[in-house]
Amino acid sequence: MNETTTLAVPAAPQKASALQLMAGKYSVEPKKLLETLKNTVFRGASDDELVALVVVANEYGLNPLCKEIYAFPAKGGGIVPVVSIDGWIRMMNDHPQFDGIDYEFEHDEQGKLVACTSVIYRKDRTKPVRVTEYMVECRRNTEPWKMEHRMLRHKATIQGARVAFGFSGITDEDEAQATPGLARDVTPKAARSDPHDPFKGLPPVVEVEPVTTPEPEKEAAPLAMEDNPQLLDLLDKIELANTCAELNACKEECTEILHEAHRNLAKASVVKKAKELQLKWDTKTSQYLQA
Repeated sequence: MNETTTLAVPAAPQKASALQLMAGKYSVEPKKLLETLKNTVFRGASDDELVALVVVANEYGLNPLCKEIYAFPAKGGGIVPVVSIDGWIRMMNDHPQFDGIDYEFEHDEQGKLVACTSVIYRKDRTKPVRVTEYMVECRRNTEPWKMEHRMLRHKATIQGARVAFGFSGITDEDEAQATPGLARDVTPKAARSDPHDPFKGLPPVVEVEPVTTPEPEKEAAPLAMEDNPQLLDLLDKIELANTCAELNACKEECTEILHEAHRNLAKASVVKKAKELQLKWDTKTSQYLQA
């Protein structure tokens, strides 16, 4: 008598989704990560748009929780993935062929800034990639653009990185505001096979008591904005803020700036940003709330 043996065929392993890949990288639950992204940096994005944004972040190894990439409402409707200057710098430094960058500034006869050229070197090229951005085409009427050299250098860095390494499917905030229909293109070309993990190798977080630095009674000498990196970083944060929580955090940081004129400038920038986001001030909690 012959016996028939039935062999079970093992099921093919299921491929992790883009959200699961990101959640696994940062050791958080996918559901919790989804809620966090929807309430912060990807606020306002539909489910389909959020998936596209997560795919782009995974493709380029960008950390949305560090604001290296975030969602921005595109002109004409929709959401476009916007990469901050920190994100562009990370992508360049992570690229295996990156071999350094130089900058060249051009001024007119009156000493006014005209242009900035980024000179990017690749290990696999004999000639560097040179990209020039002009002040008249880039300047915006916002607080950060009072630091003209710094902001134009950022623009030259972004456009130079695009040309040198072919980064696509991403943009900066200026282009997202100015280009209708840009939100339709959210599929990037491959940037690298092994995305960089920004949290890998970091020591565990140890909470310590905050140290309060007393404010000096009198400034010894005027301090230029360019010499106050704390102010410059805070103005960048205010410009990129798009939620109540982010703007309230910026408001708290204003009090940490010792220079009175710079502190007042930062506070004025927060008020201006609150008007742009249509937030209201709550006197009971001393916080901005959604109108």
